[in-house]
Amino acid sequence: MTEIVRESMEYDVVIVGAGPAGLSAAIRLKQLDADLSVVVLEKGSEVGAHILSGAVLDPSGLDALMPDWRERGAPIKVPVREDNFYILGEAGKVRIPNWPMPPLMSNHGNYIVSMANVCRWMAEQAEALGVEIFAGMSCSEIVWGDDGSVKGVVAGEFGKQADGTPGPNYEPGMELLGKYVFLSEGVRGSLAKQVIAKFDLSKGHCPQKFGLGMKEIWEIDPAKHREGTVTHTMGWPLGSNAGGGSFIYHLENNQVYVGFVVHLNYRNPHLYPYMEFQRFKHHPMVADLLKGGKRVAYGARAISEGGWQSIPKLVAPGVALLGCSAGLVNVPRIKGNHNAMLSGKAAAEAAHAAIKAGRAGDELTGYEADLRSGPIAKDLKKVRNVKPLWSHYGLTTSLAVGGFDMWTNNLFGVSVLGTLKHGKTDAAATGLAKDFAPIDYPRPDGVLSFDRLTNVAFSFTNHEESQPPHLRLKDDSVPIGVNLPKYDEPAQRYCPAGVYEVVGQDSGNPRFQINFQNCVHCKTCDIKDPSQNIVWTTPQGGDGPNYPNM
Repeated sequence: MTEIVRESMEYDVVIVGAGPAGLSAAIRLKQLDADLSVVVLEKGSEVGAHILSGAVLDPSGLDALMPDWRERGAPIKVPVREDNFYILGEAGKVRIPNWPMPPLMSNHGNYIVSMANVCRWMAEQAEALGVEIFAGMSCSEIVWGDDGSVKGVVAGEFGKQADGTPGPNYEPGMELLGKYVFLSEGVRGSLAKQVIAKFDLSKGHCPQKFGLGMKEIWEIDPAKHREGTVTHTMGWPLGSNAGGGSFIYHLENNQVYVGFVVHLNYRNPHLYPYMEFQRFKHHPMVADLLKGGKRVAYGARAISEGGWQSIPKLVAPGVALLGCSAGLVNVPRIKGNHNAMLSGKAAAEAAHAAIKAGRAGDELTGYEADLRSGPIAKDLKKVRNVKPLWSHYGLTTSLAVGGFDMWTNNLFGVSVLGTLKHGKTDAAATGLAKDFAPIDYPRPDGVLSFDRLTNVAFSFTNHEESQPPHLRLKDDSVPIGVNLPKYDEPAQRYCPAGVYEVVGQDSGNPRFQINFQNCVHCKTCDIKDPSQNIVWTTPQGGDGPNYPNM
């Protein structure tokens, strides 16, 4: 094959991903020096198309970045007015009072938002400062320097055929080169994964832990709508099968966000996270709220849950990890957007200082130091033991002991437990199918609950079918030869978009089928496959979900 020749463009800073972290970095760089050249590359068809979050936004990150965001017309209009916590049984619920909870768990002063729309607005602010933003530009490769540093990325490669060879309309893309490259791809980003592996950035840190978050937007009966109400639940339907819980947020226009999170360290390979979500909506409390309403959007994405213990080294020569690429979610608060913004701001300040000093392509040690000693550290250290307690001891113990631990951290700045460790990876946590009973899930009724393919249509997902599948197997024989007999091939169930199927099983000739066109870019397969045989890569730019106001 003829070597691909690409044109190149040089910038001071190249940013991959137009989420809250990447856009915050771009804005802060331009605030510090209007003459810096900054480019943001976004794989979605537009900024916000691939953004999915709860979300109740802690505005502290935005306050630090743009204190006048209210005057600038940010789409942040619904303050939290009511905070509810419940433990669910199959037919009932128990309210957990707010008073025994540590102050950090209060949502007073926070806002219910669409992070997709917040990011669209942030992109406008960045462009007004002179940042170049290119949507529909997947970053498919890292450009490595001769010294092994990260020099840039390849973006905008289009027109490959299904076998990977260039088609008649092939465009090789460009090399976007920078003094520094910021990777803010979100959870389990394909380039961040390569950088973490090449530079062994996770050495000395716990493995990252993850959850799968699924979300629907519903328009409900105005009589049932309570703008500003935030409700979280734990317990049913997951029980002891898995950790996780739900959220229900009442935003404006009689809409509610209904979401469900399943921690991906579950053992039973028969567990079907998507169907747990659909079953949840039949709980009397939820069913009554949604009755007479209609679902208008659906999406899913993985969530980083490892917290403080799992944050890898954040810098390597020429590159820095930001936001969810670093894993900055506060698990008990179910919030990470504020930390993503703060990480972007900190990385930008470190890069600005380095460039001003004439440096390029080295490690931004100032960013690492800032993150590990500043407001992000303060936020995550207080809650560092909640996730490992939940993983090791279950819901009841984690509520009691985890709550006590958060109180001691809040009052005295220390934990009597020290820093607990996470165990194995979520993939390695998967048990053998023979050791667990299959779970019988009720059939979706098409009113409150829906089959996967019907719901995927409400993610407005599209992939050009002639391109190479972006979901790749290291070994084609593993799904049927290993995963099916050992784990009943859990990819059939853990994927919230119906990408993976085992067909022909009834005839005794099973075959593994990948429907990559359905992929909503959640990355669960890359995380949970027990054989770690599936590699998520970027499809061509603009493909994937097109979320409206997730």
